[in-house]
Amino acid sequence: MRNLYRFWNRLLRPKTWGVGAKTDGFSLGDPLSGSDARLADHLTNTTDIVSFYDRDFRLTHYTTKLKSIQGNVVAAGAAVWEVYPAFLDTRLRGELDRVLHGGSPTTIDLRASGDETPRSAFVFGVVNGVGIIESRETGQGGRTIAEEQEHVTLLHQATHDVLTGLQNRRRFSERLQQALTAVDALQEKVALLQIDLDEFKAVNDTLGHGAGDALLQLAASRIQDTLRDGESAYRYAGDEFAVIQSGKEQPTEAERLAGALIDALKAPFVINGIPVFIGASIGIAFGLEHGTESEQLMKAADIALYAAKRDGRGCARTFNRSMLLLLEQRENLRRSLRMALERSELYLEYQPLFSTPSSVVGFEALLRWRHPEIGTIPPSVFIPIAEADGLMDEIGRWVLEEACREATTWPSSLTVAVNLSPAQFLSGSLTDSVAQIIDAVGLRADRLEFEITETVLLEQTIDNLDTLNTLNVLGIRISLDDFGTYYSSLSYLKNFPFDTLKIDQYFINDLETDRKSQTIVRSIIGLAHGLGISVTAEGVETKGQARWLKKEGCDCLQGNLLGRPMGAEAARNFVRRSAHMTIGGKEERNRAV
Repeated sequence: MRNLYRFWNRLLRPKTWGVGAKTDGFSLGDPLSGSDARLADHLTNTTDIVSFYDRDFRLTHYTTKLKSIQGNVVAAGAAVWEVYPAFLDTRLRGELDRVLHGGSPTTIDLRASGDETPRSAFVFGVVNGVGIIESRETGQGGRTIAEEQEHVTLLHQATHDVLTGLQNRRRFSERLQQALTAVDALQEKVALLQIDLDEFKAVNDTLGHGAGDALLQLAASRIQDTLRDGESAYRYAGDEFAVIQSGKEQPTEAERLAGALIDALKAPFVINGIPVFIGASIGIAFGLEHGTESEQLMKAADIALYAAKRDGRGCARTFNRSMLLLLEQRENLRRSLRMALERSELYLEYQPLFSTPSSVVGFEALLRWRHPEIGTIPPSVFIPIAEADGLMDEIGRWVLEEACREATTWPSSLTVAVNLSPAQFLSGSLTDSVAQIIDAVGLRADRLEFEITETVLLEQTIDNLDTLNTLNVLGIRISLDDFGTYYSSLSYLKNFPFDTLKIDQYFINDLETDRKSQTIVRSIIGLAHGLGISVTAEGVETKGQARWLKKEGCDCLQGNLLGRPMGAEAARNFVRRSAHMTIGGKEERNRAV
């Protein structure tokens, strides 16, 4: 039996056990559910001697083998000491209590005297009580300990995740449907919390799969330690977990539990001596309000989880019908976007950039989508979809080729600026594509400028800097867009020779009245010029803003005051009309164009 103890000690991952911890071996009654024919058949026909008892040590479920040995004493509601008189002993009763309240599994000798056939009981915790596996060595034809271990392993593996020790997805689906059926009869609510670990992929990628597995085990332990009675945890898939909460006041208790789980998973984990920080996003759904079947409720919780991740992660969101509507709209857009290029629904507009004090120096190419049914869809809506679906490489190549081709129709002094998505850097073929396109179109490299945001520099920094340096060697200008609104790390300016900094319109909006904005913009201009970098202010809307920026030495201005985004033909006409315009005196004429 000592071997059997070591086996369970390893199988149940005892590091998750301790005073007050939940003992998530078997859930009382779950292995014997009629909805799992395979398990029910196994427990009916097995030669294992297994029984389960509630918190009052009353028999709830048992195998046919136990009944055949013990006779009529084995009946639902029988006390454990009626089935096994050895537990009348005060010391052994104390062992039962210890295991019930979170103690580690133990092996107990059931023999009344040394002359009896060797019999022992392996006692282990379950969610709402204890389980007992009796082992007998009867000699010829009897079961050996090794055989008992093999059967126990099969029983546990059928319902539990090998890595974390939590109940698995198969058990989850079964238990969720059982909970919904019970709720239907009692007119109560059952809560489903779907949990996704934030930043898990980054840990797996940087520290390796071994560290990722260790993190999943530690996260499962924290989830388990956060639970109370009526709450059970499951490993759903990958880095996703689920909790079913029954018999609680809702939505208060689900929201409380979600907050506790977020706090628990926010604290640092230590793996191989390295502190690791992740977090969790949680979607909450209630049965029967959000679904009467397990699949319906799982879909509702998944939609709520998506909303939590969209809202910045590290938070919980409860399902509502508007989430479903938004998701359906997004899915429709996703399907339409895949055909948009083919159907010529994507097009470019061009917004002029003016040098101070006098002339147009180029245009920024802006991607647009004209949906045949919805109308014009803003880039802030469809570009994240394209990035998530892996479409940006194809779309970005089309944008670049179209913009470069159009730039060849302008005077040779004018440049074209094209925005690069972080997703385009992941393809690994960006520099080759760029070289091929400018060569095929016949555009000089120094007439092309790429605008990137700091997000590009935050993703795979070394590789992306290498790509930017290669583009720079080709003669292409690089502009850091929206400067001042993200991390604005000065190390970027030191490590890469940017040609242009673009000041975000957030600082331009109140430039005429806000001294802080004035100080920040003045500092950015001074910093950039000190590094030999030109400065462009975007979002210029008033004459006062233009005059102030001109006075402070800003190199280029961009905004609706000077010229709104326009189609390709309008841009060519704008160039011809703007030959003699100045920022100081003819803004209204530019606006009219």
